[in-house]
Amino acid sequence: MTSRRSALALLGAPALLGLPHIALAGAQIEEPLADAVRNALSALVSSSEPPEPVFADTEARLHYLRWKVEMNQRLVARRSDLKTLQQRDEFLQTLWYNCKRARLDMALVLGLIQVESNFRQFCVSSAGARGYMQVMPFWSRSIGDGDASKLFQMKVNLRFGCAILRLYLDMERDDAFMGLGRYNGSRGKSPYPDAVLGARRRWELS
Repeated sequence: MTSRRSALALLGAPALLGLPHIALAGAQIEEPLADAVRNALSALVSSSEPPEPVFADTEARLHYLRWKVEMNQRLVARRSDLKTLQQRDEFLQTLWYNCKRARLDMALVLGLIQVESNFRQFCVSSAGARGYMQVMPFWSRSIGDGDASKLFQMKVNLRFGCAILRLYLDMERDDAFMGLGRYNGSRGKSPYPDAVLGARRRWELS
């Protein structure tokens, strides 16, 4: 993986002129998808804005509110790009919605975002991956509308990232180590999954 100094050197002066921040995530590999899988992923990423969460009972609602309050405080402590309470609230609600829909653990996804972009919306890796969850542009063509610029939009990025992570976990039979490695383009190697699983512990609800 290219070092941060090398990546900036390759970009030259434009890197200092307001272009998206550099992230050093790996590259997801474009693989052939069965039509059924492609259609399912397309349906996941083409949905409208997430609705207000609906809960089965008061206990579930209180759990969500407690989670959101605590995660908001942790985001503030990290000094992320999510500067305002409204931004953090929208981010956390969108993340919750997409994690529930994709059957993902919220702490795992937050750990992944910490490692991939450190919560920077406009990160770009040396491989070209974009946004909070470092989604490769080819996914826009494969399962989206072809407009890769939308991957910098928070809601779009989280929808794509969660759908792709779910795909890779399914491919690896819910083996988090292997699924995370595939997400990063480093399948079978330990540094990336170890980093995400370590970061995950920082986002578990205490």
